[in-house]
Amino acid sequence: MAMQTGENEQALRKILDMTRLIGIVILVIHFYYYCYGAFAAWGLVSEFSDRLLGNIRNTGMFSSFHRSKLIALGFLAISLLGARGRKDEKLNYRTAFAYILTGLLLYFVSYLSLALKVGIREKAAIYIGITSIGFLLVLSGGTLLSRIIKNKFNNKDIFNKENETFPQEERLLENEYSINLPARYLLKNKVRKSWINIINPFRAVMVLGTPGSGKSYFVIRHVITQHIRKGFTMFVYDFKFDDLSKIAYNTWLKNRHRYSKPPAFYVINFDDLTRSHRCNPLEPSAMTDITDAAESARTILMGLNREWIRRQGDFFVESPINFLTAVIWYLRRYKDGEFCTLPHVIELMQTDYDSLFTLLRTEKEIEVLINPFVNAYLNDVMEQLEGQIAAAKVAMARLSSPQLYYVLSGNDFNLDINNPDDPKIVCMGNNPQKIQIYGAVLSLYVTRLVRLVNKKGKVKSSLIFDEFPTIYLNNMDSLIATARSNKVSTCLGIQDFSQLRKDYGREQADVIMNITGNIVAGQVTGDTAKQLSERFGKIMQDRESYSINSGDTSISRSKQLEAAIPPSRISGLSSGEFVGMVADDPDNKIDLKAFHCEIINDHEALKKEQDGYQDIAVIRKLDNGMVQRNYLQVKQDVQDIIQSEMERLLNDPGLSHLVVRKGN
Repeated sequence: MAMQTGENEQALRKILDMTRLIGIVILVIHFYYYCYGAFAAWGLVSEFSDRLLGNIRNTGMFSSFHRSKLIALGFLAISLLGARGRKDEKLNYRTAFAYILTGLLLYFVSYLSLALKVGIREKAAIYIGITSIGFLLVLSGGTLLSRIIKNKFNNKDIFNKENETFPQEERLLENEYSINLPARYLLKNKVRKSWINIINPFRAVMVLGTPGSGKSYFVIRHVITQHIRKGFTMFVYDFKFDDLSKIAYNTWLKNRHRYSKPPAFYVINFDDLTRSHRCNPLEPSAMTDITDAAESARTILMGLNREWIRRQGDFFVESPINFLTAVIWYLRRYKDGEFCTLPHVIELMQTDYDSLFTLLRTEKEIEVLINPFVNAYLNDVMEQLEGQIAAAKVAMARLSSPQLYYVLSGNDFNLDINNPDDPKIVCMGNNPQKIQIYGAVLSLYVTRLVRLVNKKGKVKSSLIFDEFPTIYLNNMDSLIATARSNKVSTCLGIQDFSQLRKDYGREQADVIMNITGNIVAGQVTGDTAKQLSERFGKIMQDRESYSINSGDTSISRSKQLEAAIPPSRISGLSSGEFVGMVADDPDNKIDLKAFHCEIINDHEALKKEQDGYQDIAVIRKLDNGMVQRNYLQVKQDVQDIIQSEMERLLNDPGLSHLVVRKGN
């Protein structure tokens, strides 16, 4: 492409000036021919000009009155096509066309002035004047028209919305595990139908969005209903009980016949005990060695003291965990776990040090764990001892309530939800007003459940966590990484990445975010929007720019890679509008993994379905007296254990040395 130089511009300008001059000369010859009498009266004729005029007439230029005028106007138009001058954004077409139309009107209507009954010289002067004014007005209007800038950016798509659209998956890709959400999206200003095909939910699904963005209504409820219809066993952590539990319960009622072995439905709910089953998260048969007790101790204390998550490894964090581990394992070993429940653990921890340490010393497997505490006690280092143990005792004491004891001390079902011989759908409800207490207990349930579920030879299962950061699940990243081969699907509902970092610590939160294969995000802001935008990548977009200087305007167009979904777009998503990326598998390849669409919900059908929902059935009739008796029975069990063990040790000379007495 040749470079534009100053010499080229000067040559072009000369050609245009010459073209305009030719038009003016033709117009003058027109005046001379049709107003010859006036020119003769003015003495402006000669033999040479007459001979020249005769030769021009022979060309046919004057075959009609307006022919020469049209030729002159044509040369003027040609000269205006390449007119270049300083552009002005304030000019508009209305002004330019007003000049041109007025000029054309005068240019051609001036013919009527030749019919005036005045002298030949006056008549010619009027005609020449009006025609010349019209010609100049057309020249001025054409010049203004060339200086007007029409910029598309000033009129439409000021937010670059159309330019940021991209093709999305329009096929329905379904298999026995998939979650398929119908949607519609915009492609170059056209609305098209699409599908969000989460064909491999075993690579984990993360649903993000600020409150009100539609996480539960548009996504999580469909994960529940579609997986139950496809024969999954299920665990649902229902933060605002019973929003999701009611959906799961009614979907289960309608689809039990789809299972080869219908699953049982269980609920854990600490607020309404008549609609809650009882389950012991420290079930002895599921605790095969002391590492299970250590994991349970860590989970419950991290759930009660969230700030400890970032301080794992500190002396005053690990010491309470070791202490609680020792208490749990002692009860697991005592009479083959007859009293191995969390309420019994809480009550045993609160007993006096003499009795507590005496009992713990009888179990050889925990001797290493309790020696530091016993030595500190015997050596009267009470300040250190209280620092090591008090944190655990105070935290666990917060769980001491008749309602919690009643649920935690029973054994209506086991947590192995994907057991082929005993499949289950389990819903556990939290309460936003009691999040710290209930969240810690539910964290223990979930930890034990995950340990039992993530094994080979089980049926397909789906774990759904609404508001996941409100519970603490140790090694969640390991579950996502390893459970895929065991057909365990995980769905995490999160409001924002920063919420996950606050509750889980930056390192573990980043790992969870980065290994999740399927992302579905509603409106999120800040750093979360930036990270998602980077994850979705870039697409080729059209770019147009213009510059204005004193001599000319230049407009440039180009294509360049820009963010497919910029952070500002993610921050401004409407309710029901989602962006994200899905993962595929070797059997089902997906080329168009990213999406930015509006999920389609049949609102009327969903409302009708919801209006027909049954409440979760009452499990048992219960009164406060029964709950209170259970509470007192737990306390009495612990006292009986202490009394019987102390008597046994004191009456056995070979074991009496294990009895701890302050000062000995």
